[in-house]
Amino acid sequence: MNAIAIGMIIFAYLCGSISSAVLICKLARLPDPRTHGSGNPGATNVLRVGGKAAAAGVMVFDVLKGMLPVWLGYRLGVPPFYLGLIAIAACIGHIYPVFFHFQGGKGVATAFGAIAPIGLDLTGLMAGTWLLTVLLSGYSSLGAIISALIAPFYVWWFKPQFTFPVSMLSCLILLRHHDNIQRLWRGQENRIWRKRPKDRAREQGEDTPPTKPEDQR
Repeated sequence: MNAIAIGMIIFAYLCGSISSAVLICKLARLPDPRTHGSGNPGATNVLRVGGKAAAAGVMVFDVLKGMLPVWLGYRLGVPPFYLGLIAIAACIGHIYPVFFHFQGGKGVATAFGAIAPIGLDLTGLMAGTWLLTVLLSGYSSLGAIISALIAPFYVWWFKPQFTFPVSMLSCLILLRHHDNIQRLWRGQENRIWRKRPKDRAREQGEDTPPTKPEDQR
């Protein structure tokens, strides 16, 4: 490993350690995502506690802090294996940020950004897989899990030399989602959007509230 690769790995970790969720929520005077909602300082939780605009800002920043180090490493001629280590370092920085007491998020957006420099075709497939899963299920975590599982196969098809690094990155994301996998299995995972009271009552087998006499007129 040469000095450039070592320097880029350190740079990637420091970039990943910048918690955009915490910073944006502080600037917008929103609740701290580490102590509200799911407790995860990521875009999905910021969506719950702060709304779409704040969540979009977090998403863009998290993608960029994964994309920038890998893109720079690629431009500097770092070999594919070490590019994978740079990507992993950025995600580890997001998950265990040195600037925020090592309390970070799941690393999904940062991992997506780290994979993006491989190619636009792969980026589109990854984004489409995540979005389709979320739209069909309502679970952001399930979208991340399925995308992580299928990412190495996408990469093997388009750029086989990056298959091993992306596989390592996928394993990191899956390990980070261990609790989400258990909650999904038990049916206890929260969806992105909240259900209406009538729909929630119907799923729980509750009777519809009796109709008032004045409603029957």
